[in-house]
Amino acid sequence: MDFTPTDEQEAARELAARIFADLSTPERLAGLGGGSDAELWKALSGAGLTAAVEETGLLGLVLMLEEQGRATAQVPFAASGVYGLLAVAGHGTREQRERLLPGLRDGATVATGAFPARGGIVITGREDAGAGGVRARLTGTVPWVPWLGDATHVLVAVREDGPARAAHGEAGESIHSLWMVSAGGAGCEPVELTAPWAAGRLVLDGTVAERIGGPEAYGEVLATARTAFAGLQAGVCAGSLARAVEYTNEREQFGRPLAAKQGVQLRAAEAHMDIEAIRVTAYESAWRRDKGLAYESHALTAAWWASEAGKRVVHTGQHLHGGMGADLDHPVHRHFLWGRQIDGYLGAGGELLEELGELIASGQGAGTQTGTTEGSTS
Repeated sequence: MDFTPTDEQEAARELAARIFADLSTPERLAGLGGGSDAELWKALSGAGLTAAVEETGLLGLVLMLEEQGRATAQVPFAASGVYGLLAVAGHGTREQRERLLPGLRDGATVATGAFPARGGIVITGREDAGAGGVRARLTGTVPWVPWLGDATHVLVAVREDGPARAAHGEAGESIHSLWMVSAGGAGCEPVELTAPWAAGRLVLDGTVAERIGGPEAYGEVLATARTAFAGLQAGVCAGSLARAVEYTNEREQFGRPLAAKQGVQLRAAEAHMDIEAIRVTAYESAWRRDKGLAYESHALTAAWWASEAGKRVVHTGQHLHGGMGADLDHPVHRHFLWGRQIDGYLGAGGELLEELGELIASGQGAGTQTGTTEGSTS
């Protein structure tokens, strides 16, 4: 395994870092409230970084998301990259790719995902959409979807049980399927989350949807999302620790910097090792995906580290700021909120370990292998 970025991936990361550093300053972030930064999204798209997701692969996206996390930049980069560009490029039909990818590349189209699959979404009727496509109508509610307020399209994960599939004349086994809906044709009720992710409650009432990929698409997109958000968490944690290091070097107690105290050094060292664990597991999962290797178990491992270690790191960043860490307006508090939000989005560590254990026990520890379904759906 060689996680060394290619020249293209490194260039994308460096450009992303400059844009995030220039535009996602604490002052600008404070003025955004819970909304997204439209100017920043325009800058990222104009620089070609939204399109670069397709060219640099999941590892390239993870590298750019690290830089977003360092700045806690309020844009739907992870969601649109995973649930939009990579999902459509990997699993869409030729017609879907030709129609949806141009807008996703230039940022005019913003996608998000109702993931993972939750109960309550039902499919009422299907029809052949031509060119290998299938359409259906979806009804139900998803309690919250990140960046729904910015989205033009939503990738909805649906668990179809056996009886429901049999009623449509299909094989009776339960599966997870993916359906793309237009956000304009669905209901969106704003929801406030721990982090300012412009979230909303998705309400579907006979909403027309088009299927993306086959039964294998759900597992692959879920593994991709877990990897991407683990990369985002690595950046959030790195930003939190960097602020703590800066603060403890400047803050003096009894004539000595706080950073000179052994207890502070040990806490910072432990946080650094946790960040490296999140980073390397996310890199490995992304690298395997880009190489066409199985990586579902690796994505679960990255998600577990991001969830469990991520909590520890952002708590450490808060703690090392002492009383200042309790200030809700201090920049480090933003990292704390993001870290806890990503932890909740990825799922509790115990749940992820249970899923990983079941995967290994089933003899499928290597997990899902990536691969476009272009040959079967075009």
